[in-house]
Amino acid sequence: MLIKSNSTTEIICQVNHRGKRPVIQKELFDISGMTCSACSSRVQKAVSRLDGVTEVSVTLLKNSMSVTFDGTASAAAIVAAVERAGYSASFRGVKNHNDKQPDTVALELREIQQRLAVSFLFTLPLFYLSMGAMLHWPLPGFFLGMENALNCVFTQFLLVIPVVFINFKYFRVGFKTLFSGAPNMDSLIAVGSGAATVFSIYVIYKINSALGRGDMTGVNSFAVNLYFDSTAMILTLITLGKFFEIRTNGKTSDAIAKLVNLAPGTATVLRNGSEEVILREEVRVGDTLIVKAGEIIPVDGVVSEGKAFVDDSVLTGESLPTEIQSGDRVTGATINKVGHFLMLATRVGDDTTLAKIVKLVDETTSSKAPIAKLADKISGIFVPVVIVVAVCATATWLLLGHGLEFALSIGISVLVISCPCALGLATPAAVMVGTGRGAANGILIKSAEALESAHAIDTVVLDKTGTVTEGKPVVTDIACAEGSCEAELLAVAASLEKLSEHPFGEAIVQRAVQHGLTLEKVSDFTQMPGQGISGTIEGKHYYAGNNRLLADQGIALDYVIRLKAEAFAVDGKTVLYFLCDTNLLGIIAVADNIRKTSRQAVDEFEAMGIDVIMFTGDNAKTAVAVQRQTGIRHVLAEVLPQDKEREIRVLQEQGKKVAMVGDGINDAPALARADVGIAIGAGTDIAIESADIVLMKSDLLDAVIAIQLSKATMRAIRQNLFWAFSYNAIGIPVAAGVFYGIWGLTLSPIIAAAAMSFSSVSVVSNALRLRLFSPKSIPSKGVPS
Repeated sequence: MLIKSNSTTEIICQVNHRGKRPVIQKELFDISGMTCSACSSRVQKAVSRLDGVTEVSVTLLKNSMSVTFDGTASAAAIVAAVERAGYSASFRGVKNHNDKQPDTVALELREIQQRLAVSFLFTLPLFYLSMGAMLHWPLPGFFLGMENALNCVFTQFLLVIPVVFINFKYFRVGFKTLFSGAPNMDSLIAVGSGAATVFSIYVIYKINSALGRGDMTGVNSFAVNLYFDSTAMILTLITLGKFFEIRTNGKTSDAIAKLVNLAPGTATVLRNGSEEVILREEVRVGDTLIVKAGEIIPVDGVVSEGKAFVDDSVLTGESLPTEIQSGDRVTGATINKVGHFLMLATRVGDDTTLAKIVKLVDETTSSKAPIAKLADKISGIFVPVVIVVAVCATATWLLLGHGLEFALSIGISVLVISCPCALGLATPAAVMVGTGRGAANGILIKSAEALESAHAIDTVVLDKTGTVTEGKPVVTDIACAEGSCEAELLAVAASLEKLSEHPFGEAIVQRAVQHGLTLEKVSDFTQMPGQGISGTIEGKHYYAGNNRLLADQGIALDYVIRLKAEAFAVDGKTVLYFLCDTNLLGIIAVADNIRKTSRQAVDEFEAMGIDVIMFTGDNAKTAVAVQRQTGIRHVLAEVLPQDKEREIRVLQEQGKKVAMVGDGINDAPALARADVGIAIGAGTDIAIESADIVLMKSDLLDAVIAIQLSKATMRAIRQNLFWAFSYNAIGIPVAAGVFYGIWGLTLSPIIAAAAMSFSSVSVVSNALRLRLFSPKSIPSKGVPS
């Protein structure tokens, strides 16, 4: 049995063969020290080895880790495992998602800007000094000539020291992970730039020795083989790339950050007849809050007094304000545009709709799409392979008779140009931007797997009531059988239906209330799945239901009632039959209007090559009427709620990739069975729990947009992975000198460092293009009359 909790910690109870119930927890941890996908792979492997850990997901982009574990493991043990792997970890614990979060991206940017400023301050004069004599740039006289060579090279050494010092993090982390047997991108940088620095220091001694002997030819040959400028440029360009990477990564989570900061900091509470302004965190369930025009609603609740127009576009994307009055529900973070009202707080803290949305988006960006697994596997062995390639390339060129300087340059270039970062960022960057873009439009995607699965959907199954239709039925016609009157029929019908909680029942009850009818007490109330309901009123047994109920009770309709029922069904109305024992009292026709966007949504699905099927429990005539108005090609009528899941399974056995769009309540089994379950018109707990994608608006077009967004995201991921693989597949051989014997083509370490930085930035920048995503639409064919 799986029980999902709405808190940050999910508690899962599993019954084992001994009958015990071990508690399995899912916790979040913050990880520091990761610089590339090799790091995240190392952390994931280290934690996965712990006893009791069942699932680990590490996200490089967010520096976070999600771990599912049972009682044999602990948060402390997990933190210790991460630290043994060479990184730092902290248990996040329960966190109020409504709290405004510190801007960690800004802090990180400020720190790297300082490093970058110092790096450029010393790298530019170092580069000028090292290249000046060769390019005949103006230089002071004490740097010119072989007799001043030591002045020149020692000054370069002094200039490189601050650059190495300010960027010493690469060396500290790089060598630590290298010696622990899990090298990462920092290891490549540390080994490459470290080798260049050590060799250059060796050259200083050789120049000094040559000057002592008066060997000017030796001085000249050694002076041109200094790599201090390469060391400085490598570290500076890598830091510059990190700066752009952090800045663009920050933009990927803009939508999430905006969501987090939507809630106001304070709330006005009514206590002892007087107004009191308190912090939003201090609001408790049951508090009476005052919301004035222009204010943001602090928490979820129910209006107890007053009227207003509320703008909920921040959560649903709906542009028009909604009129609310006493008894209506309101959601925290929405804005009271006009009016004044009192509300009763019903959900506060992590229980608010906003907190749940932020939690969903946060968990989605922490999850991994299946397509990312290949990149993770490659990244896990990437750095060790690159180090081996660099050593082999260096040794090969030495064996071929080339000098140590040339061979060393080749080895450094291979180390520096290799970019596991691009592989690690290819998928999570696109997933984060895609889910953030969806959240900004009222489309909540619960996992990266759902985001990936949605792009392959070729069949969409629509539930009729509440999905294709508005889900707000009204009574249109009442036809009484011989011997009964309309008031009696409506009173009996409303008395029964009041207990059903079905939308059709609510419409009948509303009609009875409008006519001032008194509802009777019902006993022995029973629901008959797929047929209707029954109950006893004043000693008589009554039934309410569909034509299956008639068949089960053996009731035959007279000619007049049958003609009326058929006529109502042809018009797309649902016909309900009411019986007293075995006698027909009459029929009531209920109509549920087609949503204005349903026809266009069906056209959009078909334009994408997706088959559309509608499931309905109504009879075939009603189904055909809805089909005629919406243009849905395939309709399955008289489907029982429990049969929807079976029908979807049949479609999947035919090789179809199926998305189910429903209201998330009675469609829960079908939503769970489908490859992608989409709950429409949501915001309810059941919808959020049962579906893979939650549409906050009651608009079928958002289901189309969700699939279009999935396709756009997967396109960006494929482009990123193609670039990352291609870059390394081309760059490493070129840096290793594979083409040197053919075209004389090789790369200097400086160009290699620039290329590596560009690779990471380009992957994230490509993902950021998803921020410009806009739905594609075709002209609607309209709803036929």
